[in-house]
Amino acid sequence: MGKDGPRFVHKEIFQRVNFLYQAAQMVLKQNPKNIELCRYYISTMKTVAEKHVIRIHPCIKRTYCKKCNVVFVSGQTCRIRSRSQSEKHTVVTCLLCRNIKRYMWRKNYSLWPDKDEAWLPDKKEAIKNG
Repeated sequence: MGKDGPRFVHKEIFQRVNFLYQAAQMVLKQNPKNIELCRYYISTMKTVAEKHVIRIHPCIKRTYCKKCNVVFVSGQTCRIRSRSQSEKHTVVTCLLCRNIKRYMWRKNYSLWPDKDEAWLPDKKEAIKNG
């Protein structure tokens, strides 16, 4: 920590990943036929994150296909259905590669980054104060 407060490590890398993700979304919104450019942006985003060993937030990971690297846009690139066979869940099917993702609806479920034990004590205090 410096005089200016807590130091944010890899700020430029997070900004680059964020920019690539937003660019991939905008490409598909402006021209739905521009799937190859969207794939390029998402694959570049994943490569940058892997190279610099940063984690992409699970909320962002759930919005693109891990198999073909296309951002999910309901009706254009994916189909979303709610099912309740054995346990209630949402099924997201990629319309390009037919990959299926299932997300359970558990009452007490929370993502790992949302839990207190996921954060180091110094970082949690810096985020709250920050």
